This record gives sequence, structure tokens and C-alpha cells, in this order.
Amino acid sequence: MPNQPTTLLAELTYRCPLHCPYCSNPLQMSRAEAELSTDDWKRVFTQARDLGVLQLGLSGGEPLVRKDLEELVAHARDEGLYTTLVTSALGLTRPRAERLRDAGIDHIQISFQDTDTANADRIAGIKLGRQKYEGAALVKSLDLAFSVNVVLHRGNLDHLGQIIEMAAELGADRLELANTQYYGWAEKNRHMLMPTRAQVERSREIAEAAIRRYKGQMQILYVLPDYYEQYPKPCYGGWGNVYILVTPDGRALPCHGATQITHLEFVDVRSHDLGWIWERSPIFNAFRGDAWMKEPCRSCPRKAKDFGGCRCQAFALTGDATSTDPVCSLSPRHDLIEAALSETTAPLDYIYREVGTGTAAG
Repeated sequence: MPNQPTTLLAELTYRCPLHCPYCSNPLQMSRAEAELSTDDWKRVFTQARDLGVLQLGLSGGEPLVRKDLEELVAHARDEGLYTTLVTSALGLTRPRAERLRDAGIDHIQISFQDTDTANADRIAGIKLGRQKYEGAALVKSLDLAFSVNVVLHRGNLDHLGQIIEMAAELGADRLELANTQYYGWAEKNRHMLMPTRAQVERSREIAEAAIRRYKGQMQILYVLPDYYEQYPKPCYGGWGNVYILVTPDGRALPCHGATQITHLEFVDVRSHDLGWIWERSPIFNAFRGDAWMKEPCRSCPRKAKDFGGCRCQAFALTGDATSTDPVCSLSPRHDLIEAALSETTAPLDYIYREVGTGTAAG
């Protein structure tokens, strides 16, 4: 039997006012009319809690565009789930924030693109104004748990020190500094987003010093970029091990990037119970354990630590999801990473997430 899942990420919609070039949403997105209904999501939350899930993330796109968000939060509260809203804060007015608080939201995470206004606008693809800062102040005034998230890349990594100070000034309880993962729109923009080695080394020193300085005041989570690591990270704690993601159109996935692995058989939560999906579906069992592994992973003592790395990254780079993640220095295709690291001089001319009928940029 698989482990008990702990976390459900509900991507309520792909609609979003932002155009971020590192967005993890798939290149081909479902239309708004294909989104799960309120009752569908409530059923998913109940089934997740029955499975043992404790933490619920409400994400997107921009979840604030869902008019039923407060109703979904209230249902999650009734089920006993600790619920985090992951938002750009665009559209987070005081009345909306108060309704979410009253419905039972536990934690709000706001994304920022940069401290430099012009660069933040360029990354987001729109003029942001002061909306994110006003949203942060609003969350603090309502005494909700508050996190700041910043996706790091070559275009903002040199401002890491200022970003950390900004989060502290905003009163964040937690700051998540995650270097870009290269799938979805980020994979299309990899040659522009990839940081230089010098940037990575400087940022590591800045982050480690800040972690010591803000200990006990603000938790700082700093995730180094995979491409500069010797070994891959244990992606989501292992495939189908602790994490469930449900897309706006109802597909249940073990991770964000699974939609790009073309041979997987996707399962809709409207057709199957989440318990069956977790325990018995082909997609969640595809890379559990180690029977699927090839060498050098199969005989590697690290396989219980990093599970061969990211399956989605392996597929994106090699076309074979059972390959060793090329990030690993032991991978026979590590040359792909070395080649990618030579791309760090490309001009920052982002390919933005497209806006289409029924969807918006995110």
C-alpha cells in the first residue's frame, strides 16, 4: 500500500491576470468552462481528508477569480483541512479578505516578482502598481498567517538581498525563495531564466546569512537551482508518495509537471474516487518504488533519498521519463545540463504565457 498523502494542491483555475514567463501551468491549458464545479471541488476536499490529507493549497492561475472561493474555504475548514491561499493578491480587496478570514482561511501566500518596480512589471507582463504591497498589509491587519513567495531566476537573482529585506518589512512569517523549475512556460524560457554560476554562488551566501539573521523571526526557505546541484532533489518527496495535485479540469496528478509526460493515462476526479486514484490508478503507481528505474539509479545507494530525481524533468530533457534525471552528475545524459548552463548569456526577451479565449495569463 502507498503512504498516506499529506498535501493536496487544488489548482482552481488557470485564469490569471499575470503573464509570468516561469509559470508552471501547462502550455495547453483547459478553458474556463471546463473547470470543476463547486460541488466537484467540495467532494475532492472531503475525499482528500478521508485519505488523511492535512494541508490544502488553493492555487491557480489566480484562485481569487473563482466566485465560489469563500464557499470552498468554508468547506475545507469544516473538513478540518489547514488551508493556504496562494495568490498574486490582485483582486484581494478588504471585503474579500474579510470574507475569506470569516470562512476559515488559515494562511495567505502572496507572490512577488522583484523589488524593482520596472523589472517586476516586466516579469509579470503587466503594471502591478502597489497592489501586492497593499494585499500584504491587508493580510497582516487581519492577523492571518502570511508568506511571501518569490520565484528566482537570472532576471531577479541579483536583487535577492533586497527581496529578503522587503519580506521582513512586510512582516512575513515565512519567505519561500525557490529557483525556477524548468517545465511548463519556464522550459520555453529556460535560456533566459537560467542564472549564472556567479549569481548562484552569491545568492547562496546571501540566503544563508539571512537565514541566520532572521532565525526565530521569519522562516526562510531557499531552494537552490537543480542545474547547479551535484544530485537531484527528492521531487515532491517521491512520485505518488505524499502529494496530490488536481488541475482545474479535474485531472489528478502526482506533481505539477506530470501533464507533459505524454504516455501517462490521466484520471479525472469526476470519474473516480480520489482514494482509488491515489492507491490504484496507473498514473500514481507509474514511478512508485524502484522497479521502473534504469541504471545507474537502480543500483545507486541514493535511490531511496532522491528517487532518481524529477520524472517530469527527465522526460522534458531526454524524452524518457524512466531516465536518470540529467541533473544528477551520475546521469549518462548530464551533458544536457552542461549545455543548458552555457545559455546564461541569452538576452532577457521573455516568452510570456499566452492569453486565449476562456483563459487568461498566469
